[in-house]
Amino acid sequence: MDRIIKEKISADHLLYVSLKYTKTSEVIVNLILRWTIMIDYGFERILEHTKKKKLIKSIPSSPKQRIDLLKEIFKKDKLMLETIDLYEMFRRIDELHKESEGEFRKNVALKVTYRGEQIRINLDKLKEYSILLERFINYLKQFLSS
Repeated sequence: MDRIIKEKISADHLLYVSLKYTKTSEVIVNLILRWTIMIDYGFERILEHTKKKKLIKSIPSSPKQRIDLLKEIFKKDKLMLETIDLYEMFRRIDELHKESEGEFRKNVALKVTYRGEQIRINLDKLKEYSILLERFINYLKQFLSS
């Protein structure tokens, strides 16, 4: 859990400090990469916990198989499914087509083409993601304590 909290602190710093002063799409990409690592650690802990509880036999080694297993385990949990969908996009952020918009200005944004649609990641969208990930961390704490 400590690694997850450390990544969260780093991501929060990028969101609330670095992005405030630099206003570049590169900071947005770095923030998304931090969140990806944080979610990855969270999923790893969930899978370890479910294996310990004997709900699954083994933990898959490939990320795609892990995601599929998590989708199966949490098929009725809206928060987890939203987090998994977000994680899938975040994981591919480096290889997706990206365009910067309004760099060094108040309305800096990163346009990303994902699954055939264009997503505009601006400060408001980043705050939505942050709220979702905060809820995910709280859920994770509860899940691991059960």
